[in-house]
Amino acid sequence: MQITITSSFWMFLLIVLLALQLLLVIILIIKPILRYLVGLQIRDFVGKLLSDKYTQNLMEVLPAGKRISVLNILEIGLRSQSGKIITRPIGSPKKFPGFDHLMFSPHLMTRLSLPKSTQINMQVTIGPKAHKPLVINIPIMIGAMAYGIALSEEAKRALARAAKTLQTSTCSGEGPFLPEERMEAGKFVLQISRWAWGARTQDQIDSADMLEVQMGQGSDMGSVSIEAVEFQGRAQELSGLAPDEVATGFPAPPGIQKQSDWPGFMKSLRKRSNGIPIALKVMATGHLEDDLEAAIRLGFDAVIIDGAQGGSHATTPIKQDDFGIPSLFALIRAVNFLNKQRVRDQISLIVAGGYFTPGECLKAIALGADAIYMATVPLFALTHNQVGKVIPWEPPTTLVFYDSPAKSKLDIDQAATSVVNTLTSMVLEMEEGMRALGKASLKELNADDLVAMDTLSAEVTGVKRIY
Repeated sequence: MQITITSSFWMFLLIVLLALQLLLVIILIIKPILRYLVGLQIRDFVGKLLSDKYTQNLMEVLPAGKRISVLNILEIGLRSQSGKIITRPIGSPKKFPGFDHLMFSPHLMTRLSLPKSTQINMQVTIGPKAHKPLVINIPIMIGAMAYGIALSEEAKRALARAAKTLQTSTCSGEGPFLPEERMEAGKFVLQISRWAWGARTQDQIDSADMLEVQMGQGSDMGSVSIEAVEFQGRAQELSGLAPDEVATGFPAPPGIQKQSDWPGFMKSLRKRSNGIPIALKVMATGHLEDDLEAAIRLGFDAVIIDGAQGGSHATTPIKQDDFGIPSLFALIRAVNFLNKQRVRDQISLIVAGGYFTPGECLKAIALGADAIYMATVPLFALTHNQVGKVIPWEPPTTLVFYDSPAKSKLDIDQAATSVVNTLTSMVLEMEEGMRALGKASLKELNADDLVAMDTLSAEVTGVKRIY
C-alpha cells in the first residue's frame, strides 16, 4: 500500500519548525538579561560578604564551623529542639589512631611471592577447645546488629543469606530472636544480651553455633532504654513486651545481679550450650586486662573486643566519642595479656570496631587476631544499587532500619548479593596480600610481616620501625 504524505502533515511540520525558531530567538534574547540579573545578585551578595561586619555576616559560620565543627553545631540544634538525650547512628566521627602507619613488608629476594594459582587457607576455628568449635571459611564474621532495636527483618534476612553463601557466621545481635534470620543463616551466633529477652529459650540456644554474652560494645555499655513507639510491631511482639511498654536494658544479662552471680550463670549456660563455644563481648577500656582475666577464670572460649571505633544504631555522642580505647591498642593489649597467661591457643580473639578495608583486617590478623567482626561494611553494602529508592530526601540507612517506613523497599536478594560481593572482594584482596608475602595460610602471618612508619605505632605494636 502506498502511503501519501498529505498537505496537513507538511503544515504541522512547518509549525513545529517555526515554534523551535521562536524558542531559540526567545532564549537568545532572555539569556543576556538573565546573566545580567544573576550577576547583579551575585555582586550584591559578595559585596555584603566583604563589607558587613562579622556579627551580621552570613559567613560567620565558617570560623564558627571550623572552631566548633559542623557536627557540633548540628547536635547543638538537636539538643535545643528536644531537651533530651540525643542518639547518633553508626558511630563516632573521631579519627582514632589505627593501622595507617603500619605497612606490610614482603621479602623480595630471600622469599619469593606465591603464584596466582596458589590456594590460600583462610579458614578459621573459633573456640578450638570447645566440644563443637565454630569453623568458618573466611576470617570476616558479620557482626552483631540487632533486629528491632536497629535493623529490619528484611535487612537481617539479607545478612543471614549472605553469611550462608560466604560460609561465615552472622550474629543475632541484642534484639529479640528472629526465626526467619536463623532459617536463612548457615553458621549462627546467638547473643545472650542485656535485655529482658536476653536469656533466650532453650530452643533458640539449640539453634546456635556459638553463644555471645554481651557486656558492652565499642560505643555502648551499661543500661539504656528504647521508647515503645520506636519498637512497636513484630519486634515488640517477639520481645514479649506490652505495646506501650518501654524496653529497658540491664547492666548485665538476666541472671546477673552482682559479681558473685557469674560462676553460677556460666555453669548453667555451659550446660545449656551443649558443647558450642561461648564468647564474651566487651567494650575495650583501660581495664581490659581485668575483663580478660575474668573471661579466663569463667571459662569463655572466645573474646570479642570492640574498640572505640565501633558503631551502634543509636547511642549517645558521649559514649561514642569519649568512652573506650582504640581498636589497635585493644588488640595489642589483649594479645599480650593472653600470651602472658599462656592461654592464647585456648581462647579465640575476635576484634571489632573500625575495620573497613582488607588491609586493616589482614594487619589485625598479623598482630594476633583470629577473626574480624564487621558490621558497618555489610550494613552499607546492603543498600548498594538501591539507594535511589530513598535519596536525596532520606539517608540510605532508612532502607535497613526497623523504625523506618522505607524498610519494605529493600530487595532482600539484591541486598544479600551486594554483601556477598563486598566481602568476597575483600577476602580476595587479603589473599592477594598473602601471596605477595609468600604466605599460604593465615596461621603463617605474624608481626614480623609489618613495619611501622612512626614511633607510636612501633612502640604500641612492637613492630620494628622503618628508620
